[in-house]
Amino acid sequence: MAKQYGFLIDASRCTGCRTCEVACKDKNNLPVGRNFRHVLCFEGGGWRQDRATGAWRTDTFAYYVSVSCNHCEDPACVKVCPTKAHFKRKEDGLVLIDRDKCIGCGMCAKACPYGAPQLDTVAKKMTKCDACQDRLAKGLNPVCVDSCPQRAIEFGEMSELLKKHSDRKHIAPLPDPSVTKPNLLVKAPRNAKPVGDKNGTVFGADR
Repeated sequence: MAKQYGFLIDASRCTGCRTCEVACKDKNNLPVGRNFRHVLCFEGGGWRQDRATGAWRTDTFAYYVSVSCNHCEDPACVKVCPTKAHFKRKEDGLVLIDRDKCIGCGMCAKACPYGAPQLDTVAKKMTKCDACQDRLAKGLNPVCVDSCPQRAIEFGEMSELLKKHSDRKHIAPLPDPSVTKPNLLVKAPRNAKPVGDKNGTVFGADR
């Protein structure tokens, strides 16, 4: 493979404003209920009183993670697609959908741990983030990157992203990266919980 594109999400900067969601939705003219990028909020904890001193202490936490297709090294969608409509493009590693081959069966949506594939109920075809390949062809960033007011999203060749951000951390509520080997780097906030943490609640997945 000549190169591999991927995303960096700086969860320490993300404020949950959902501008990336809106910009993506607008650019792709998506209807209500279909998003190629969504912002998850993971929160939990509470207040507890110290029996000895009577003082109240908190272990509350909350942070946001922006999620889309991660153009994985071992994409589950490609493996389960019965018509081979899903494929990983050799020249840049993007995982794309051949609409002519897609039958809208939804197997990819069931297999993807990130919820990336979305059904176009009118065309009866599966759709998802293609990293704004039309913009990439013009030398532009995906629209989510340029729209983020906190500059919490970066996109580029993984080799270059790794030079700037060497730690490939994954945090709750994201799935275990060993499942699909996503091309995703995450800069964790101070109070981030590890993958698999069950002490928090996820909000925003169904927007």
